[in-house]
Amino acid sequence: MNNSKNTSRQHMNEINLRLYTPKPLFNLCSSLTLTASHPRRLQFHLPLSDAGHRKIVDNRRRKELLFKDIERMAGGKIRKEKPSRGAGGSSNHYQGGIQFHKSKGQHILKNPLLVDSIIQKAGINSTDVILEIGPGTGNLTKKLLEAGKSVIAVELDPRMVLELQRRFQGTPHSNRLKVIQGDVLKCDLPYFDICVANIPYQISSPLTFKLLNHRPLFRCAVIMFQREFAMRLVAQPGDTLYCRLSVNTQLLARVSHLLKVGRNNFRPPPKVDSSVVRIEPRKPTPSVNFKEWDGLVRICFTRKNKTIGAIFKQKRVLSILEKNYKTLQALQSSLGNSDVMATDASVLGDSGELTMDTDDDDNDDGDDDDMEMDDGEAKGSDFKEKVLAVLRQGKFEEKRSSKLAQADFMHLLSLFNQAGIHFS
Repeated sequence: MNNSKNTSRQHMNEINLRLYTPKPLFNLCSSLTLTASHPRRLQFHLPLSDAGHRKIVDNRRRKELLFKDIERMAGGKIRKEKPSRGAGGSSNHYQGGIQFHKSKGQHILKNPLLVDSIIQKAGINSTDVILEIGPGTGNLTKKLLEAGKSVIAVELDPRMVLELQRRFQGTPHSNRLKVIQGDVLKCDLPYFDICVANIPYQISSPLTFKLLNHRPLFRCAVIMFQREFAMRLVAQPGDTLYCRLSVNTQLLARVSHLLKVGRNNFRPPPKVDSSVVRIEPRKPTPSVNFKEWDGLVRICFTRKNKTIGAIFKQKRVLSILEKNYKTLQALQSSLGNSDVMATDASVLGDSGELTMDTDDDDNDDGDDDDMEMDDGEAKGSDFKEKVLAVLRQGKFEEKRSSKLAQADFMHLLSLFNQAGIHFS
């Protein structure tokens, strides 16, 4: 019995190779073991073509013989299976049996240390009512419930609502959690002291101004934004990313950058990095007509690196302002002088944010209707001279929007209004 076993072993060759074995090899090998000392060393027992002899060859030749023998046994050449590009990172990501949809902005925070850091920097008091937008599966919600008095979670996806209710059902936190199912941009928000949220990035701008328009004013908001959007929020005059979003947000709030967050802290990971930003509403709210303000800032940032004088010489800008001027004069003559203050700050936000191309100079060389008036066309244009006179009065003609601070825009708006020129 032992002799037969020894004879059979003589027809086998133990070949140790350091290699990653393609999938077909596992199906063809008569046996496969991983040695303890070398986890990546695969030990094969394969019949050699020359029975009874051990071939001693160099490593390269040994590999060639191995694959030739396997090809002979398989009856053809072996095709190495390469994993598809998306196979390693499938678009279907799950947690607790729930599939996340990137198209809906569902990127769940999975790093507990990052969650703790956000809670710490939010400065939550034990008496605070906390608003959370897009709670997902409740990783952040759990920490918020431990830190504050109660949590109001607004979630659009009914699957996530059920997951939240299931997760906290029967726990001491269940009676302190209120879940609102619906679109946060369309529903009326209740009273809250502080907002802490990891939001879908596609609603960043309208949500920011909806929060700033909420009354009564909250203490602060600590929100996760896309990195570029966050940098625009905190940008200062002269910065590359300084834009209309920066001016409008900083008119209503003090904004500061708290944390940089890499994309690998989320499940599934987004395509961009993120940042956590703190937003503190200004109290009292600035006394300004928000429609007027946004009308002026919108015009100034159509070409933010051009001079203010060049921008206000454009045909389209002058045409709009002159139309507003004549309409307002007609209304004032018929109804008397009644200047209504627009106090709704939500007019400052665009519903389709993250498309902020109008703030950049990408199209400066484009040939469009924004050409400056020729001297011949400008002759007899009393309204144009009226506009330029305002700019000269405040010494704004040679200044650029990208360098102007809040006080500069406020001063420019007051000069235009004193001259009877309005932007809404």
